[in-house]
Amino acid sequence: MENKYLRIYADLSRKIESGELKPQTKLPSEHELCELYQTSRETVRKALNLLAQQGYIQKIQGKGSIVLDIPRINFPVSGLVSFKELAEKMGREAETICHQLALIEPDAWLKEHLPVSSKDKVWKIIRSRKIDGEAMILERDFIAAQHVPRLTKEICERSLYEYLEQDLGLKISFAKKVISIEEATAEDRRYLDLQGYDFIVLVKNYVYLDDATLFQYTESRHRPDKFQFVDFARRH
Repeated sequence: MENKYLRIYADLSRKIESGELKPQTKLPSEHELCELYQTSRETVRKALNLLAQQGYIQKIQGKGSIVLDIPRINFPVSGLVSFKELAEKMGREAETICHQLALIEPDAWLKEHLPVSSKDKVWKIIRSRKIDGEAMILERDFIAAQHVPRLTKEICERSLYEYLEQDLGLKISFAKKVISIEEATAEDRRYLDLQGYDFIVLVKNYVYLDDATLFQYTESRHRPDKFQFVDFARRH
């Protein structure tokens, strides 16, 4: 099946992140992986290539695939990961609080960020994210209602992406991210435990479906001392 390699990738990446597969150890050979997952060598190679692209392994000619050391409390720049998934990977106590959920008419500012008209409706969601009891992230989400006809605070506090993908069947594909440093606003001070910081790290996310439809714009506002933003780059 077309998605079989993604399941293999997900299983192996989970084992690497959990420490079940240790850094600097070798993955099973392609032949062994074919037998383990009951699939073809082509499918296994696609999964290994994706693991290499995402920085989980290094493929060495004649030696196989070596597991790389993956930091566990870093915020991925290139990945598209939900807060629930990130918290589970970190192994930290996490909580989401939905402060506002409203169906609004888009203003001029919002029309610059989403392909919506005055006749359209947009979900506005304001949530704070707590890690180990401290509010460290404030998220301002705007989602085109034509793709998401129904939302509740319970859904927003449990896992928005889980609902969009599993319940609504949306296929979220990729995002463009813009990262900057900004002065903290009154809203930041209201919802975040800033601990005296006067600025936040702002991550703007433009999120697309698999048909390249831009359906969500998010501003994720982070307390600056608790996150480091990482990426893994290869020179081709």
